[in-house]
Amino acid sequence: MEKSFYLIRLKILISFIIFTLNYSFAQISPGELSQSHAKWDGLKNCTNCHTLGEGLSNNKCLDCHKEIKTRIDNNRGYHSSNEVKGKECWTCHSEHNGRNFNLIKFNTKYFNHSKTGYDLTGKHKEIECKDCHNKRFIFDKELSKKASTFLGLNKNCVNCHEDVHKNSAGTNCESCHNTWSFNKEIKFNHNKTHFSLRGAHQTVKCSDCHKKNETDQKIELIFVTNRNPQCIDCHKDIHKGKFGKNCLECHNFNSFTQTATQKFDHSKTNFPLIGKHQFVECKECHKQKFTLSVKHDKCIDCHSDYHKGQFKTNNQIRDCKDCHNEQGFTPSNFSIVQHQKTKFVLVGSHLAVECKSCHLKKDEWKFKFENTQCVECHENVHKSEISQKFFGKNECENCHNTLSWKVVKFDHNLTRFSLRGKHSLIACSDCHIKNQKVIKTHLFKSIKSDCLSCHEDFHYNQYSSSECENCHTYDSWKTLTFNHDKAKFKLDGAHKKVECIKCHPKIERNDEPGFYYLFRTGRVKCSDCHLS
Repeated sequence: MEKSFYLIRLKILISFIIFTLNYSFAQISPGELSQSHAKWDGLKNCTNCHTLGEGLSNNKCLDCHKEIKTRIDNNRGYHSSNEVKGKECWTCHSEHNGRNFNLIKFNTKYFNHSKTGYDLTGKHKEIECKDCHNKRFIFDKELSKKASTFLGLNKNCVNCHEDVHKNSAGTNCESCHNTWSFNKEIKFNHNKTHFSLRGAHQTVKCSDCHKKNETDQKIELIFVTNRNPQCIDCHKDIHKGKFGKNCLECHNFNSFTQTATQKFDHSKTNFPLIGKHQFVECKECHKQKFTLSVKHDKCIDCHSDYHKGQFKTNNQIRDCKDCHNEQGFTPSNFSIVQHQKTKFVLVGSHLAVECKSCHLKKDEWKFKFENTQCVECHENVHKSEISQKFFGKNECENCHNTLSWKVVKFDHNLTRFSLRGKHSLIACSDCHIKNQKVIKTHLFKSIKSDCLSCHEDFHYNQYSSSECENCHTYDSWKTLTFNHDKAKFKLDGAHKKVECIKCHPKIERNDEPGFYYLFRTGRVKCSDCHLS
């Protein structure tokens, strides 16, 4: 009898323990994980996603989803767009909603592809997502192993399209083609190559010169850089080399049947007339007899030095052809590439500035500069407001860059006034740009760092700037840290229950509309407030 009773009690106890364990787990876990994360179900796996005492963490998610982390770190892809940046992962991908819950809610029909950093233009807007987002074009082998992914592509055209030029035209397809058609509206400027198209060459089809293989489906055009193209590279020399390889000595680009001049064939001399030289009167160069030799080795032999010796090297004036050609002195053919070899390399916004903006001073061209500091061209709007410690010897680049004056990289913590709380969120101009006589003035060194220099004194001269921090924080004026126990009058007993305004009355201001609260009342004795 006693044994049976003991077994019954034991069964009841075991059932209670099992029920308690199941109930506890149900209280801890809000629900099953989705199929993708099913392997992390169970109490022992919670910390794979959760941080004890803190909750969820994006870092935990990105430790597993490294392909997303890589894109975020490199500021690439949809997860780096303004739509996603700063969000918690679980805002879009919530868990514990059951095994069949779809973690990714992605509607390809309404997705704005520009948020990935790659705008869909032209024909790209008409094709299906799967035409590009398939394993054939994924260059990352690990990503290609996934059953389905939109990651792993790059922006190069040849990643998806065949390079019919066999890499002979470089990798930047957009320099010639657009996204509507490979064959229409080709915007390549042949005049930027070593072979400018002049005369009849301007009407010739690209395929007439750049043809390699032609089939029913396509024509493969091969572009080979030739720094010294000759007519006989394309045209048959009917003279069989009798007059040399330079056909232009007799012919021009308009027609083989036309000669360079209608009278004297100057090309037979050592100085062919090209460009604007063709329109110069003979007597302008041949000031005496035509039979007398004219010095013509350098441009300066005929032309005056317009730059007044600025381009002398080893006491020798550089030839004009280094920057100009016979088509005219303007525009100069001195390129950005050449400028990058000078002491002043063009970067940022300087690349978009016209030459004359820097080199034309008071109707005179200047190319030699003893000083290339910013203040030589740009106005120093700060005057003497920047201290030597930060400005150095007119070193604007300590704070600014060449992309924009508005992009400032200054570390305010290096000053005697570190930016804390709300101060770190406001624009520099809120403190450092003041309107003085309707003129915006930049102030730095002359700005005082005490609170009342910027903020209104709501306490009406009861406190100094050094006392603001006794009650207020940098995050909010409303967050008070005042401790009445540290004042001259400690709150004890019933005083703790008295409203502040009972002792600190509202006082109307007599200088302007408004009021303030009287905190420094001077009353610390009982008799100051209570009747005897």
